[in-house]
Amino acid sequence: MKNYPVPAHLSVLSLKPYVGGASRIDGFDRVIKLSSNEGAFGTNPAAVQACRDFAENMFRYPDGGSVELRHEIAKVHGIDENKIVCGNGSDELIGLLCHAYLAPQDEVIITQYAFLMYRLYAVGCGACPVTVPEKDLKVDPEAILKVVGPKTKMIFITNPGNPTGTYLTKTEIVNLCRKLPENIMVVIDAAYAEFVAKDDYCAGIDIVDQFQNVVMLRTFSKIYGLGGLRLGWSYASREITDVLNRIRGPFNVNAVAQVAGIAAVKDTEFVEKSFRHNQKWLKLLPEELEKIGLKVTPSVTNFILVHFPKENHTAEKADAFLQSRGIIVRRVASYGLPDALRMTIGNDEEMKLLIDTLRTFMA
Repeated sequence: MKNYPVPAHLSVLSLKPYVGGASRIDGFDRVIKLSSNEGAFGTNPAAVQACRDFAENMFRYPDGGSVELRHEIAKVHGIDENKIVCGNGSDELIGLLCHAYLAPQDEVIITQYAFLMYRLYAVGCGACPVTVPEKDLKVDPEAILKVVGPKTKMIFITNPGNPTGTYLTKTEIVNLCRKLPENIMVVIDAAYAEFVAKDDYCAGIDIVDQFQNVVMLRTFSKIYGLGGLRLGWSYASREITDVLNRIRGPFNVNAVAQVAGIAAVKDTEFVEKSFRHNQKWLKLLPEELEKIGLKVTPSVTNFILVHFPKENHTAEKADAFLQSRGIIVRRVASYGLPDALRMTIGNDEEMKLLIDTLRTFMA
């Protein structure tokens, strides 16, 4: 009998692989995909042109430090480029943080409806995830503080939340950080920050500047429309940034992603257009769905969480009905929300069709 390699941490075998939003439906050549919170206007045209212009240079290795990209990010946000690390999506940066700062049996606090990859990366390092309940589909700082103990090494806070669309205010996060020991890392995943229009919200920049143990993560996958290129970045103290640069791959961000990211971050008009469109439908879509008897959790992101009755017009039946009409949304039963569907805000045509289809379903 052969001896096959096994994972160093056997708890990995208990995990289910992450499954992204569906993209295809059998029998349909074209679908309306509202399952992955992608940009309503597709890929930024400026990024497309930048990739075309760069195409003949793809034989060259990328800039290992993403220097120009970090410089442009820093200009837009008014921050120190030397405290930025770019990654192959913010997913890679989550993995690097876990790899660098977690040891076997360390505890990682993850909230009830948080991004499933936090758990997968933590367990992959041999750490122990501790799930904290949320309150009214919102992260509960007091519940987090109750489970903090001597083994706690890291806390993940998705802000705004996904799939809930809710958020914590800057004051709530600052108050939480003040009550935590300085040796516990707080990771604020602000993937949807560009969509938030609340005066009391802070993506994390000011909080990182105030606390040495806080890391902010951002992505180009949402409002910038570059999900397929996998590009994200972190902002943290120089000490944490130094650690991440020591353990990341030497060319972890490919050259095409870098040139596309530079073009996208410079194109503030595209971002503003996307923001305005999102604000319009963030108001209209819940209003129309509530008229037909559906409940919608208030959202500050580019998606909404829609709750269906537990009998007759269930989330499962709604998902099947939408698919029969060529519309893909996101089942969130794996997050513990079997009676809800997450729906991305798409373009005007897609939103009108979504409303009409759900109106037919609920009739």
